[in-house]
Amino acid sequence: MTWTILNKKTEYDAALQRIEVISQNPPSLKSEEGKELLLLGYLVDRYEEEHFPLRYPDPIDAIKVRMEDLGLTLSDLTDIFGDRGTASKVLSRQRALSINMIRGLSNRLSLPSDLLIQPLKLKPVKHSQPALVKEPKPVYRKSSKQK
Repeated sequence: MTWTILNKKTEYDAALQRIEVISQNPPSLKSEEGKELLLLGYLVDRYEEEHFPLRYPDPIDAIKVRMEDLGLTLSDLTDIFGDRGTASKVLSRQRALSINMIRGLSNRLSLPSDLLIQPLKLKPVKHSQPALVKEPKPVYRKSSKQK
């Protein structure tokens, strides 16, 4: 069969089946079947990138999972965030990551900067209403001064 760019699901499925058949007894890369296997691998990869693109997870979720994997706490990352309060605001989605934070987290947590630089959906910050102070009502009196 002559292979061309895979545009349809049926072509993709046929290529996968052929890869499975050839892979049962792996050929030499210089043989015709070896070249066919390389070509099919490329075509399938291209089809999957176009039709099944990988999406990065949410940056904050990725940071939390990686911190857990490495056994790190918020205190372990204060040198990156600046202080505990800022770290807490970032991880609770009240504040965005800065470029310096992204660089530091990428290095310390071994996360790709492309993942961390994605826009975040921040929670709106609720500002507390100032307490209402009841001022006394003014009392108006007649002036006792007479002319």
